Amino acid sequence: FRERMKVITCRWRELHAKQAQLKTHIEECGRTLKEKDEMRMQALKRAIRERESKMQKQSELLRAKEQLEALRNKHQKLCKRVQKYSVFNKYLEDVVKVSKFEMVREVIARHKTLVRTRKDLLQSHQRQKEMSEQAKVLLDQYMEEKAAEILQYENELVQLQLRFDQAQRDVLYWETRWADLQNTTAKKSQELGTIKLPILNLFQ
Repeated sequence: FRERMKVITCRWRELHAKQAQLKTHIEECGRTLKEKDEMRMQALKRAIRERESKMQKQSELLRAKEQLEALRNKHQKLCKRVQKYSVFNKYLEDVVKVSKFEMVREVIARHKTLVRTRKDLLQSHQRQKEMSEQAKVLLDQYMEEKAAEILQYENELVQLQLRFDQAQRDVLYWETRWADLQNTTAKKSQELGTIKLPILNLFQ
């Protein structure tokens, strides 16, 4: 029994040792799995970043291609325009040959100066025209005001003339009345004198 107990004890110890080893192994495996999960997550994040970077680069490449195509189209248009306007360059060179200018740039600079001068003159003319129109408007307003005042004065003059004529008619009327009154007074005085004289004779 003691030998069997020793054997069982030895096996129990071995079992505990194996259990400890197994626990250690499980922990190590857990750490390894955790590290692998972290590495897998990092790899996944890195893959996502790389895919996003790749998509961004593809988008940038697409935009660059579009810009390049736009620049090519613009370049073609500019080339066509240069070909179209090359005749003007030839014309300017001929102008330089027969004029006092020595270079085409001088002709262009002179042309720009003349254009600016013309623009300034047009602006000045426009300002003068606007000022003239404003002055004309003010003059018209002044003339209208003065015409209204003159009309008012003429109406007042007509009213005064009417009052003057009425006053003259009144004067004539009252002068006639005064003459009539004087005549009547003279007649009455004469009649009174005629009556007083017989009364005085009768009294005497």
